[in-house]
Amino acid sequence: MAEIVILLAIKKIGIALANGAAHQASALVGKYKTQLQELQRSMDRVMRELRVMHDFLCQMDIRNRNLQVQESWLGEVRKVAHLMEDTVDEYLYQVGREHDIGCCFYLNKGFKKPRSLLSLNMIAFNVKEIEKDLSHLYETKNRWVPVNGGDTGSSNYIVERSQDLANISRSLDDEDLVGVDENKEKLVMWLAGDDLERSVVALLGMGGLGKTTLAASVYKKVREKFQCHVWVSISQNYSKEDVLRNIIKKLFEHNVSVLCSTVAMDITCLEETVKKFLEQHKYLIVLDDVWTPEAFDDLSRALAQNDKGSRLIITTREGSVAALASRGHILTMEALPEDKAWDLFCKKAFPRDTNHECNVELKPLSEEIVSKCKGLPLAIVSVGSLLRVREKSMEEWRRINNQLSWELINNSSLSDIRNVLHLSFIYLPTHLKSCFLYCSLFPEDYLFKRKERVRLWTAEGFIEERGESTLEEVAEGYLKELIDRNMLRLVKRNSFGRMKKFRMHDILRELAMDLCQKNCFCVKNDNKCGESLQKDDGRRLVLHKLKNDMQQPFSNMHQLRTVITLGGSKSTLDLLPRLCDKSRYMTVLELSGLPFDRIPNAIGDLFNLRHLGLRNTKVKLLPKSVTKLSNLLTLDLYRSDIHELPSGIVKLKKLRHLFAEKTIDPDWRGIACCHGVCIPNDLGNLTNLQTLYALEAQDESLRLLGELRQLRSLRLLNVKGSYCGRISESLVQMRHLSLLSVNASDGNEVLLLNVLLPSLQKLRLRGRLAEWSLDESPLFQGVGGQNLYELSLYWSQLREDPLPSISRLSNLTCLQFTRAYNGEQLTFLSGWFPKLKILFLRDLPNLNRLEIQQGAMASLEKLYLTNLNSMTEVPPGIEFLLSLQYLTFREITNDFLSVLRGCSAIEGTQWQHTLRR
Repeated sequence: MAEIVILLAIKKIGIALANGAAHQASALVGKYKTQLQELQRSMDRVMRELRVMHDFLCQMDIRNRNLQVQESWLGEVRKVAHLMEDTVDEYLYQVGREHDIGCCFYLNKGFKKPRSLLSLNMIAFNVKEIEKDLSHLYETKNRWVPVNGGDTGSSNYIVERSQDLANISRSLDDEDLVGVDENKEKLVMWLAGDDLERSVVALLGMGGLGKTTLAASVYKKVREKFQCHVWVSISQNYSKEDVLRNIIKKLFEHNVSVLCSTVAMDITCLEETVKKFLEQHKYLIVLDDVWTPEAFDDLSRALAQNDKGSRLIITTREGSVAALASRGHILTMEALPEDKAWDLFCKKAFPRDTNHECNVELKPLSEEIVSKCKGLPLAIVSVGSLLRVREKSMEEWRRINNQLSWELINNSSLSDIRNVLHLSFIYLPTHLKSCFLYCSLFPEDYLFKRKERVRLWTAEGFIEERGESTLEEVAEGYLKELIDRNMLRLVKRNSFGRMKKFRMHDILRELAMDLCQKNCFCVKNDNKCGESLQKDDGRRLVLHKLKNDMQQPFSNMHQLRTVITLGGSKSTLDLLPRLCDKSRYMTVLELSGLPFDRIPNAIGDLFNLRHLGLRNTKVKLLPKSVTKLSNLLTLDLYRSDIHELPSGIVKLKKLRHLFAEKTIDPDWRGIACCHGVCIPNDLGNLTNLQTLYALEAQDESLRLLGELRQLRSLRLLNVKGSYCGRISESLVQMRHLSLLSVNASDGNEVLLLNVLLPSLQKLRLRGRLAEWSLDESPLFQGVGGQNLYELSLYWSQLREDPLPSISRLSNLTCLQFTRAYNGEQLTFLSGWFPKLKILFLRDLPNLNRLEIQQGAMASLEKLYLTNLNSMTEVPPGIEFLLSLQYLTFREITNDFLSVLRGCSAIEGTQWQHTLRR
């Protein structure tokens, strides 16, 4: 895992060298120019050495990761990489901060003789020492560190280890299987289908879910119905020749002459032999533990596409591999539900002669232990087997329960869990390892949000540039890959299918936290006392629940690059001043929810700061020194008390995300629900902005708004009707804009935006609309509306039914009307809004009839009807909404509640209500 630290150091050196400091500084440093150039050459040599070392570590044998001598050497590598990172940060601080434009530098005022020469000489000396350290590490490796650690190569070892783990799963009897009946029945049905075309079935899920176990159970049951059958373990570093020979050995096990003839065959002949045989037979082949689509494609050339009803089963942790299955033949494995997890645990923890029943006194502790396994069958089986041989006493089981995390990492009886899950991590690319480990810093069951992770990963420097994609787009790709690899679990998508929220499995988190600790990726935070923070040299600190954690001074605070707090108390009021004083290389400061109300002026000295989060704090004013944070990417002031930004905020030309909005109406029902900030002068300098929440509309700022051509999300407040023309002209320049929210200054201002926005996905308009605008505005027509997924209209004051006009937006997945319509009837005709999943109708005072025709809103899942004063009957046609999952009536009268309770049309629907106050 040292490769992660090395990669980050390489990136940091690259930043320093790419900025051309020697060239820019030459006019000011005079005779020191030569020293500066020599220093940069030394840094370049170190970077090249680290890059080779990184590539070597990425290929290192998995087995050597557990050798003490190897771990000791890796520890020294990490120290050198961290030291180089510190040195580069000091270099950037002393020589100059990155200039706002392009790849130039402007020099610190402190860079003057002779102090500057002294600083440069010290940095140059440190770099030379690091070069010596790297040479010494190379010599040490050759003397003491084994390359392969044994007689066989790493490839063979990994294949053998994977096969051992798979054999354990395959050897289980059916009576040991719990909670698989439904999946087993479905798999048997797919294999026994009448379709003669060869079909591919995929079993998908994270390691330890029982994919191999389920496949083996079904394989034993149905294999005799096929003319030939073969089970092959693939693993990550498989050998195609070995796989083909194993297939031939099974297919021709009774034909000695053929087996003898294949001994001298090359791969091409082996492939042809398998293919010719399979073309003539109805076969069943299981490819267990396939890691890449390329591996499947490579092998499938030998697996004939005959019309004899052949079947191919693949088990995989990778979504990209499962996507190669026949249509509708992906079986996604899930964690066991609580009752099945309990049954499996009892089978393993308690002997058969007790009928696998748990002692009454041990049941509470047992249930707690099972809950920590989070439904992962391998974990439940391993922990249950461990407890089976332990004393059945409260003291013993309480001890195991209290130290289960430690047991998972250290107990040899639980090595199967570690090996299965560790394989998934080992084979992650280095850039994904950083992102994955970062997620483990947060508490158990923490619900991650896509946009927050993307911004933090970007600020940390984990994201690599890829072509014309933004860093945020690349980061979202990283997240998708981690989910596809089943390293993270997707919990929620938005209405149009985009990833929104996700979690990390607790057992994966425990293993990842152990890796973080061993590799100084983070500072341990155990929520007990500040003492645990004294012992670590990590770069990142996430404080889960701040009580007394920071009361005692943290001796290694200067090494911190990231501090994130997830809760606050009065004991943390001095945290920020201390960080500004002690941690001048800070990169990420996420202090949301802390109760402080003042930002120290020293914040401006954190020149390397890329993320500053002050969301939900009581801060009222930002110091002017904030404008010195020239590397800042994200400034999050959402729901703080800041109304005004320093005039020099426009100097932060790298700024990509600015959140400065305060909600004043949490129900979002009024015309003025929030206030933003004014940026009257030089707004056009912020050309890298992608998010701007929320800008108070003014003549000067609107004049320059069109310069922000990278904007993806924009919220404008206090908009007058007279501004709309200028706003429309600016919006035309924003070809990437996907979210637009416009709030009128009062209920009489008409919002008339005559603009085509082909990339727009979410549109929120709060203010009066002209009746004809829905028919004629490009926002709601043709190409301009085909990418629109979410539409929210507030205070529109429309008198004519808007649905006929809006129905042209056939891709809408979410529609919301709040005080948008003053008419008496809304009718959803058959075929309208085929993809709509969520419908909100709120505060429509005159609406007395809502009609839904059969075939309308065929995908609707959630319907919310709130404060519809004039409605006295259940919407006719509501029974046609066959996919409806949630039906909510809010602020209704007792009389209408009686009507609802007597309505047969909603009997089968999960509906809720709140009464009008």
